[in-house]
Amino acid sequence: MALDTGPRRVAVVGAGMVGLSTAWFLQEHGADVTVFDRDDVAAGASWGNAGWLTPGLATPLPEPAVLSYGVRAVLSPSSPVYVPPSASPRLLRFLAGFAANSTAAKWRRAMESLVPINGRALPSFDALVEGGVKAETREAGSFLAAYRTAEERRVLQEEIEHIRAAGQKLEYDVLGGDEARALEPALSGEIGAAIVLRGQRFVDPGRFVHALADSVRDRGGKIRPGEAVRDVRDESGGAAVRTAGSDYEPFDAVVIASGVWLNGLARRFGVRALVQAGRGYSFSVPVDRVPDGPVYFPSQRVACTPLGDRLRVAGMMEFRRPEAPLDPRRIRAIVEAVRPLLRGADLAARQDEWVGSRPCTRDGLPLIGATRSPHVFAAGGHGMWGITLGPATGRLLAEQIVTGERPPELAPFSPLR
Repeated sequence: MALDTGPRRVAVVGAGMVGLSTAWFLQEHGADVTVFDRDDVAAGASWGNAGWLTPGLATPLPEPAVLSYGVRAVLSPSSPVYVPPSASPRLLRFLAGFAANSTAAKWRRAMESLVPINGRALPSFDALVEGGVKAETREAGSFLAAYRTAEERRVLQEEIEHIRAAGQKLEYDVLGGDEARALEPALSGEIGAAIVLRGQRFVDPGRFVHALADSVRDRGGKIRPGEAVRDVRDESGGAAVRTAGSDYEPFDAVVIASGVWLNGLARRFGVRALVQAGRGYSFSVPVDRVPDGPVYFPSQRVACTPLGDRLRVAGMMEFRRPEAPLDPRRIRAIVEAVRPLLRGADLAARQDEWVGSRPCTRDGLPLIGATRSPHVFAAGGHGMWGITLGPATGRLLAEQIVTGERPPELAPFSPLR
């Protein structure tokens, strides 16, 4: 490990992919890290998501297509994007800002902002594995986006061209239904068109994050689960954190990477951007033949990932408070959406039903970097791309913390914007 100048003792609030990656890369610079979490390692959005490592698809969530849903659609529990009728004033404020950012021009600018950090995504995973994290990333033998018709497929083709126009590399081929089934027999006869994406990977996200936590511990870091940080404050030459039932504990620097709870701790340091829970659901099922790689049904907003001998099925974007219980209607909606499209999946034998809260921002860009305090930093708001961009975020933020210089890749993501 390098012995850089900069903070010696750093607290990280949040033991998900973003927080633990930041802790690990801080250790590369010689820092002594302590990671706090209100629950446990990977207890939030890091556990049950699809586990895609797809920098080519890491795009801003606010997009023009979202505006086409209409009020009636988003109020339906079966809609891929769901807003409860009893939305709070805070949620309505978030949604108004989200809609204002869902224009073609703003999407393009946001996409251009993501391209540089997207380019650091897979190399940062490689750095973790080469540095001793005992987990793997898997190359997708095939990564298929499947549709009923070629007309439906046109939406993603156009989006890919916009992604490439913004400077993001993304290679793909267009397939017919029979070609897609030859590549992936789990697709049903309903599939008439597909796109196969090249150069993508995937992970078992819960397993990877736990391996990352083990590596942080093995390198001398401390992880303190079940310790919710109630407050962060500036102190002379550093910052301090207070957990429930304890006094303030001093550190040289603090990183707030607490997902959907980021606002509560970061607001006093000038972070005004709203972070809203965009909840996703998943479950796993046995299949006659486990696919070679991820299968995506874009029209239904359902993502399927092979994990061991089962298939994880994930989807939906539900704007609700993070503490709300799992809504079985949302699980049923995913089941009914995917039932006609998958062959050999026993959807009645579901296990691991899960809901997790993705931290979303109104402009679709994460919050990464310094706050008004020189000792307090934020890292969050990645939306659907916290797994893909978590290691790159940690690597770049650690560099900023120890050198005092902001890497150019982080310039668009100031938490103070």
